Amino acid sequence: MNTAAGNNAASQEPTLEDLVQDWEYFPDLAEKWDIPVTRVHNMVSEGRLLTAKVGERHARAVPALFLVEDGPLEPLKGTISVLRDARFSDDEAIRWLYTSDESLPGRPIDALREGRKTEIRRRAQALAW
Repeated sequence: MNTAAGNNAASQEPTLEDLVQDWEYFPDLAEKWDIPVTRVHNMVSEGRLLTAKVGERHARAVPALFLVEDGPLEPLKGTISVLRDARFSDDEAIRWLYTSDESLPGRPIDALREGRKTEIRRRAQALAW
């Protein structure tokens, strides 16, 4: 096996940080929503939000498209649950939600924001099989 070719293919995939691009950090969310930062942590624990460590300090942050004016995007919670049932890590779930799918067309996160949660959850559920 040619290891250089394998490394080259892996390096062509964008980093999660580059794929998402727009992130919100926990203290900023707490301030924006006028809640304690511990409540943001609870939203993650409850499966309402996914996070990744980003930036120079590798601080936990939430993809901006997972958010609306007053909290997490509502259809996200059920979708996170289905992706976790399919044994996706948070990073893998974020990557899946942000990766364009020609059969949609577009990205699953955009379809969720458009109100197409049933279609996205069905697709996520199929990933477990």
